[in-house]
Formats: sequence, structure tokens, C-alpha cells
Amino acid sequence: MRQYLASLLMIWGMAAAAADWQALPKSPPIPKDNPQTPEKIQLGKQLFFDPRLSLTGVISCNSCHNVMEGGDDDRRFASGVMGKEGGRNGPTVWNAAFHSVQFWDGRAKSLEEQAKGPMVNAVEMGMPNHQAVMERIAAIPDYRTTFAKVFGSKDALTIQNAVKAIAAYERTLITPNTPYDRFVRGDKKALSTQAQAGMKLFGEIGCTSCHSGPNFDGPPLPEGQGFFQRFPTYKDNEYVARYKLMDDKGKAAATGNEEDEHLFRVPTLRQVALTAPYFHNGSVDKLPEAVRIMARVQLNKKLDDAQVAQLVAFLESLSGGFPKQTMPQLPALSGQTILKDR
Repeated sequence: MRQYLASLLMIWGMAAAAADWQALPKSPPIPKDNPQTPEKIQLGKQLFFDPRLSLTGVISCNSCHNVMEGGDDDRRFASGVMGKEGGRNGPTVWNAAFHSVQFWDGRAKSLEEQAKGPMVNAVEMGMPNHQAVMERIAAIPDYRTTFAKVFGSKDALTIQNAVKAIAAYERTLITPNTPYDRFVRGDKKALSTQAQAGMKLFGEIGCTSCHSGPNFDGPPLPEGQGFFQRFPTYKDNEYVARYKLMDDKGKAAATGNEEDEHLFRVPTLRQVALTAPYFHNGSVDKLPEAVRIMARVQLNKKLDDAQVAQLVAFLESLSGGFPKQTMPQLPALSGQTILKDR
């Protein structure tokens, strides 16, 4: 609770200076124990796109976090092996490198830790354990060779190295060149008049009390120290029941602590125009409705149509600016299959 209150005080201070708009840095934080190299990034990209890391051989990281689009899958709940569905909306992978914790409940303290989870989740990639994942990878000769080259050891085929490679690739998935970023860096033609009005309104009505900082996900914090907010805050309105906003206990589902009920890691608003449906439960299909709901349940404000249109125009300016992505060539296995568990 002390950490939560300290984070609140920090963000309230940032919200008071709502005009302090920040462009996204050109590179994310890089952990000392996982430096970036071109070879590691390429390996991580192959693993990110490789469906053979799943039980049925059809689900890859990219299946739910499509980097050829908004970094998600446009579904209410992500679909995993054998058509199973999870219970929360899949967040975008774009700019996840700037989060200090991962998942809606913040249970993973790093990108590396996050990458481990879906592989062995029964409704996601479905593998029985990480040993089975590595046995799949080890059965492909080119992967054995590449792991040894990237990590400098014949004993390099470990789950720790696999997720380090995936995280290295994910740290290239940043968008510091959106219309908003160009505007903040001095290109005053980058935003329309309506988007600029929305930007001003975004600060004035208090959206920056949660969605602050260059990634619009709260203050930059040390890795592992997430910024959480209670959602919904104001419950006496028609939206809470209509969209079932109280059904999910949030962080408490992971910690078991009553004080964590309905706390969620504040999501980034970057690419938000491209990542419908909205909220942790994917219950809202359209961005204007999501804007109205957020104003009411978090700020206790009712917006008129003009204000909603201005805010949507601003949020649209936080989208795009993608670095070019190409599909990787995956290492092939000649003359046999490794999908024994299908």
C-alpha cells in the first residue's frame, strides 16, 4: 500500500504540470543482463513468430500480438490452443518495453518474465512445461547453432536465453514517430486543430492523473515497480453494470490481497485507436464510447459529443509510426515433424 500511495503522489505531481508533454524516447530501457545485439534480436524475432513453441503448433506470440498491425488481435479475449479463450483482453506489444511491469495485473516484473508465461498457460500456447518448450527448440538444428552463437556457449539452449532473445526483439517494437511525437518535437503541423484541442482537454480534465509520461502509462518507474490504479473508481453510474467492470478483481486475482482488488496496471494509450475492443475485459467496441466511460468512471465527468470528438482525435495522434516489420524465415526441420503432442 505504501508503494501504491507513493506512486499516486508522484503521478499527481506530474498531472499538475499537464503541459509537460513528452515525446517517446528513441530507445527503451535495456537491462544490463540482456544487452541488445542484432543476432539476438533476430533470434528473438524468429521465436516470437514460431508457432512450434505451442502445443498444437499453430499459436505463436504474434498470433495474439500481431506486430503487422496494432500489436494485438482485435478480439475481446485472445484465442489460444484448441480455440480456448483467456479471461482478459490481450494488450498491445507495441511499446511494452516501456512498462515497468507486464500483464494487466503486473504479475511479471520484466519482458523476459512475461515471455515465459504464455508458453505454459493452458489456454494460450499450452505447453506442459518449459522443458518441453526447449526440447522443441533443441530438435531444430539451426536453432541449436544460433543459440550457441548468440549466447556464446554450447549449453545456451535454456528457457532463460530463449526469453532473453524474445524480449530483445520486443524492445525494438517502439513507436517514437507518431503524429503526437512529431508535434511535441516541434512539427506544429503534425496535429490537426481538433487533435490539439483534444490534447489540451486531455490535460485539463485530469486524464494525465493516470495516463502521463511519454508512454501515457504513468510515471517511468524502476523495473518491477508497476503503476496501478483502481478501475472503476466511480461506481454510481450506468456503465459499471452494463460493461461488467466490477467482475474482474484485477491485481488481487494474482496476489490474493483484498487491498489489491480492482487495481490494474495503467495501460499505455499509444496505438489505442488500433487496439479495440477496450478495457481489461474487452467489453467496449468503439473508442468514443471508451472515452465517455473513462471520463465517467475514473474522473466522474460527463463529456459532450464535441469533447469526445476532440479527445478521440488526440488519441488517434498517438497511433502509427511503426518501424517496418518483415516476416522472419523460420529454421526448418527436414524430413520429420516435432509436433508429437497434437
